[in-house]
Amino acid sequence: MTRTRKASMIAALAVLPLALTACIGGGGSGGGGSTAEGGGDADDQTLTIWHYENDDSAMGQAWAKAIEIFEDEHPDVTVEVEKQTFEQIQKNAKIVLTGDDVPDVMEYNKGNATAGQLASQGLLAPLTDAAEENGWADKLAGSLATTATYDENGLMGSGEWYGVPNYGEFVGVYYNQKMFDDLGLEVPTTLDELEAVMKAFKAEGITPLAEAGAEYPMGQLWYELVLANADREFVDSYQLFDGDVDFHGPEMTAATEQLDAWIKEGYVASDSAGLTAEDMGVAFMKGDYPMMVSGSWWFGRVVAEMQDEWGQFNFPGNTLHAGSSGNLWVVPTNADSPSLATEFIDTTLRPEVQEVLAQTGGLPVAGDASTIEDPKTKELTENFQAILDEDGLAFYPDWPVPGYYDVLVSELQSLINQSKSPDEVLDGLESAYVDGKADLLGE
Repeated sequence: MTRTRKASMIAALAVLPLALTACIGGGGSGGGGSTAEGGGDADDQTLTIWHYENDDSAMGQAWAKAIEIFEDEHPDVTVEVEKQTFEQIQKNAKIVLTGDDVPDVMEYNKGNATAGQLASQGLLAPLTDAAEENGWADKLAGSLATTATYDENGLMGSGEWYGVPNYGEFVGVYYNQKMFDDLGLEVPTTLDELEAVMKAFKAEGITPLAEAGAEYPMGQLWYELVLANADREFVDSYQLFDGDVDFHGPEMTAATEQLDAWIKEGYVASDSAGLTAEDMGVAFMKGDYPMMVSGSWWFGRVVAEMQDEWGQFNFPGNTLHAGSSGNLWVVPTNADSPSLATEFIDTTLRPEVQEVLAQTGGLPVAGDASTIEDPKTKELTENFQAILDEDGLAFYPDWPVPGYYDVLVSELQSLINQSKSPDEVLDGLESAYVDGKADLLGE
């Protein structure tokens, strides 16, 4: 039986001790739980899942299918699904997972600053044995597995498996076809054409871009502009520390100055500094804005809620794009039911679950794209494939170092508010990056 409820991490935080004095060792078990590698379940009757996907999204529908399969095969196990938000897990996971009241398996953001940080602090159980037993490496070959493994410093791309992605994702541009048609505008294929489209909308008193400065969207727009001026060498230096990054070099300077110019031109709403991703998405789907630069994870909701005709295109002119494998399923070190958790993770890679992702625009990692019939889903998948064909996934701007998400949000809010110049924003981003990199590498 599935029990679904919305859960606030505030409740979980309230039961933690006021002083957290335990020292967390790499990969060790804490509290009364068991690790996923070796050891059995302290509780083999309950599986607690945390995730933050909307029920209408491709991932939400796929996870529901995985739960249905799991329950059919485990009739004596109660599955408890607790809905969090991305922000709750992003901000509070480290504190919550130090305690004993933790989920058995949860959806978590990938990258050095998130899954890598928790893995290096011993808060996530290694899954390497389960990966080998279940053949996960064969299903997640190449770059798709990059975000699944982390070394002892929490750097992705090598070491133990600490998570499993089962879909892909990328950032593109959603657009309102009716609003484009009303002004006789075509889909832009270059950055210059995109600026011309935005200028045309602004001339009609329409703010071109739905945006959100209080959460991730503005950072992704900024990063797309960085990537418009960057190459793979820059990405590897920035994301994997394979070289030095010049924050006042041509890539970041051009991007930040261009975004600053767009803000001054009114292409981004002046109140967007305080808006959330949800605010942005709802406003776009209502028809308040003609374009929204954001991820493929919005696809299911746009299909369900958008009334006007709409479409999607890749960020014009770019060969590199924000994107990666999807979020990870991870198992906390203190989980009570780690073996049930790894069974559930494996279930999400089943063909029938991957088929749900394929048919709903979820970009499956182990599905059959040739079965897709819906034209919008096919368009999304073809856009993603075009990026893969150019080896164009460049991860996300907040990944490199712990805490960088909040820094990026704060600095770009300052740009929206025009309280900092582009140079000052870059100074703030550089300082946090350099310090975080030194901490990670022990320099």
